[in-house]
Amino acid sequence: MSSRLIGVGVGPGDPELVTVKGVNALRAAAVVVVPVMDTGEQGRAEATVLHYVPAEKVVRVVFALNERSDRARREAAWDAAGERVAELLREGGSVAFATIGDPNVYSTFTYLAQTITELVPGTGIETVPGITAMQDLAARSGAVLTEGTEPLTLVPVTAGAAVLKEALNGPGTVVAYKFGRQAGEVAEALRETGRIGDAVWGSALGLAEEFIRPAADLDGTPLPYLSTLIAPAPRSNGRGGKL
Repeated sequence: MSSRLIGVGVGPGDPELVTVKGVNALRAAAVVVVPVMDTGEQGRAEATVLHYVPAEKVVRVVFALNERSDRARREAAWDAAGERVAELLREGGSVAFATIGDPNVYSTFTYLAQTITELVPGTGIETVPGITAMQDLAARSGAVLTEGTEPLTLVPVTAGAAVLKEALNGPGTVVAYKFGRQAGEVAEALRETGRIGDAVWGSALGLAEEFIRPAADLDGTPLPYLSTLIAPAPRSNGRGGKL
């Protein structure tokens, strides 16, 4: 049987937000790989997966999930993770890789798939979409992501506050991911562009420690790394004004 690697989006943390197709893919795979940092603590993907498959089916693989400065260390971690997943594919035929959010949106799965294509030629690569943090935050906060002809810009603040500010100067809704460590710079950018009034941020969505607040409350204190911000587009033309 040919090997298959399936990237399964398991949502931002709430286990009830995993799709039926995602649950079926996790249960059908021979093993389910979950990414963990070298510190070993349980991540959101693993915690979510354990609601649907037994622990003995889950394989923890170390990734340099938060390594940005040491490229050599990051590459070595990716190579080692790829080798481990390649072994599992050769043994079992099908491996599901669980990733928070969606496997095609800022996901470690992208790099793993590239590595596996080289290590195990002929492996089928598939993805199952997952609900993203911006969708979950919009639902929980009541923030509307887009209306009519408005554009939507998604910015990882790890790219720098200047990229965020450029997006905020545009006409559409701006979503910022991974902004916790630059919370002060994000608040400054929102105020400078006049976009802080309707903006909202959240972290640990769907979990016991969930935190959702107006962006106006940001005081520069560092927040959890996986914090999400929504700055809705300016809307002053009434219902349907952007059609």
